[in-house]
Amino acid sequence: MIKVKPLDNSKFEVEVTSRSTTTHVVTVQPEYARKLARQDEDTVSLVKRSFEFLLARESNTSILRSFDLSVIARYFPEYESEIQR
Repeated sequence: MIKVKPLDNSKFEVEVTSRSTTTHVVTVQPEYARKLARQDEDTVSLVKRSFEFLLARESNTSILRSFDLSVIARYFPEYESEIQR
């Protein structure tokens, strides 16, 4: 289960419950959110989909505790093209 809570316009707290529960703080620059989000999608939904992408590839305990959303593309080059679909 993934819960996303906005902390401000560009910072989000994400709680992931799996075998264990982890909490992450994710920063999303507005320009980056506009680039990746589907039409009429808010940033909360984009962050949630991004965590679904990550969880399909690694456990929640392997995900960085604090990061900027753009960092995902450094680890997974296919991230931006897949998330834009």
